[in-house]
Amino acid sequence: MITKFGGMNISSPEPKKMVEFYEKIGVPVIERDENYDGCTLGFSENEPVIWVWDENKWGKSNKGAVCFVFNADDLTETYEELKAKGVNLEPPKQAVWGGTELYVYDPDGNTILIL
Repeated sequence: MITKFGGMNISSPEPKKMVEFYEKIGVPVIERDENYDGCTLGFSENEPVIWVWDENKWGKSNKGAVCFVFNADDLTETYEELKAKGVNLEPPKQAVWGGTELYVYDPDGNTILIL
């Protein structure tokens, strides 16, 4: 039976650009391949990770865009830090469920929701 969620595969025609983008927004690289093929992103090997694959080499590993959800201690501070790094994003918004959300989009159009 299934015992754990390990992570998610995403493929990109420009994997180096994807890895660099995720580093820019603060997601650590756990393992980097010199060709940026099969890089592991995440905060711990004991938690779910994101694997970035070279779509030109392996084909598309996911069908369509995905939505990654990350947590931050302070969305206003996170927004200001990402804006200063040149990340294209809109200010945090009040969500219909009552919390605050910050949306960012990676170079391949995947949604990053920061709560």
